[in-house]
This record gives sequence, structure tokens and C-alpha cells, in this order.
Amino acid sequence: MPFARLANATTPTSHLGLGLAAVGRPGYINLGREEDLGEHRTVEALRARTHDLLNAAYAQGVRYFDAARSYGRSEEFLADWLKSHPDLDDIVVGSKWGYTYTADWTTDAEKHEVKDHSVQTYDRQRAETTDLLGNRLDLYQIHSVTPDSPALTDKQLHAKLAELAATGVTIGFSTSGPAQADAIRAALTVTVDGEPLFRTVQSTYNALETSAAPALAEAHDAGLTVIVKEGMANGRLAEPYAPDALKAVAEETSLGADAIALALILREPWAGVVLSGAATVGQLASNLHAAVVDLNDDQLARLGALSEDPHTYWDRRGQLPWH
Repeated sequence: MPFARLANATTPTSHLGLGLAAVGRPGYINLGREEDLGEHRTVEALRARTHDLLNAAYAQGVRYFDAARSYGRSEEFLADWLKSHPDLDDIVVGSKWGYTYTADWTTDAEKHEVKDHSVQTYDRQRAETTDLLGNRLDLYQIHSVTPDSPALTDKQLHAKLAELAATGVTIGFSTSGPAQADAIRAALTVTVDGEPLFRTVQSTYNALETSAAPALAEAHDAGLTVIVKEGMANGRLAEPYAPDALKAVAEETSLGADAIALALILREPWAGVVLSGAATVGQLASNLHAAVVDLNDDQLARLGALSEDPHTYWDRRGQLPWH
């Protein structure tokens, strides 16, 4: 598996990755985007911002980069950067299919992305991804699988994904919603010719949303690499929005609330890669301090009390506006 490259890395940040959801398109639901990006969000401005982030991340030891078809031009921006660095053979590149970007580079579209896990969408988006990333693609994930997703039962789709796996591309899936644990456990049962189809799972887990933890531990025990997304809860765990308990621990450690939030996830033995969703180089540098945070039992107890009911968490996430 390509993630063996990360296991051999010696940098403290090798288990932190960079997700491009926040910089591949002008609109997203993260809090604080007005301050992070301002009004200058042309294609070329966000291309340059993405390249700056990729350069900074690589220089600081990050080796996993995560895009998606629905993240605007994230694959294009990443592909451009990879072409300018053909000598980098120690990174892992992941992308996702299953959502189509529909905002046409605006922030006020009626719909920003449309979900479809059909074979037809897979065929179209795989071709689009291949055109951009070619043989640099290491991991292809089904985007936001839920327990009712047809991707869990579509045998024709499973066969096509197995064909891609036979070429050396790892097959994974991501999850979202209050029933993430159910989706993970259902995906673990999917096989093709008696072999498990999925080798990675990417799920939302953070100080506020911890419900997937037992299922993620099961996935890890089954041999899957676990990738954690939305560790900052779309900005709810960053200054100035962070809960008081998180701010207090951050002050005690002289680090940012963001670093504490990500460090809490890195402590989990099942967490293979924890994504930073930074939109600025400064945010990225602060996020990467998570690799050296040491939390004591009292601090862990206070942070543990922040967990919300998953339905409450996902209802609030669903109400976040696209900025």
C-alpha cells in the first residue's frame, strides 16, 4: 500500500496530511473564510495559494495530500504542483469521486455540489481524475458514504473499483453524517472475489464528534489505514470560535487551539493520517505543532467533556453557510 511510505517517514509531521477542500474553490463552509481568503478568490489566486500551502507542507514533513472532484479545481492545482516537482517520489496522493462540483466558481450558488454514487458517475469522474493526476494518483475514495449509499451494494461498481485496484491504486471511502459508524462497518463487509475491497477509510472525528471512534478502531484492526478529516470541525475548534475548555488548554501549553484539537486526534492509536484543512501558510504551521503536543490526564478529561451528540453536531454542521 502507498501508505507504507508514511510508515517509513521519520519526520514528526508524517502522520499529518493536507486536505485541499478549503482552497480548491472560492466557497466553503469553514468559519473565518472572509479573514483567511478575503475577496480575491480568482482561479489563479487560489492556484497560487494552494501551491504555497503544498510547498510549505512538504518542506515541513507532510507527505499526504488529499483532493476531490468536488473541491473545485483542487485536482488541477495539485496536478500542476506535482508536474513542477517530478522528483518527489515519497508522497501519497489521494482524491475522491462521488460529488460533482456545481458552483461554477461562485460563493452563492444554490447548490455547490451534487452527490451521485452511480457507476456512470464513477466512470466519468475517474476519467477526469486520470486526465489530471495520471499515475500520481495513489488512493481513490468514494466520497461521503452513508449507510444507505448504493455504493455499498452495487456489485458492478465494486467490480470496477477492483479493476482499478488491480492497477495499483488503493481503493477507499469517506463517511459523513451521524451514522458514520454504521457506514464504516457496512463497508468493512464489502468483498470482491473473497477479498476486502476497501483499504482506507476517511471519516470526521474531532473533539466535538467522537461517535465513529469504535468503528474506526475496528477498521484499523482490519488492516485499513484511517484518515481523519474535519479535525477542526470546520473552524469551530479554532480561534476565536473554540470552546473555552479548548482555549484554556491551549493557553496552558502556549500553543494554538488548532494544534491542541489535532493533537487530541493524533493520540488515537487507530489514526493513521490526520488532515489539516489550512487555508493559509500560517494556519498550516500552527496546525503542524500538533505533532509535538503532550497532553496530561486532566487536560484530556476536560477536552473529552466537549463531545456532542452526533445528531446535534451534524445538524449544526448542516446549517453552516457557504462563505
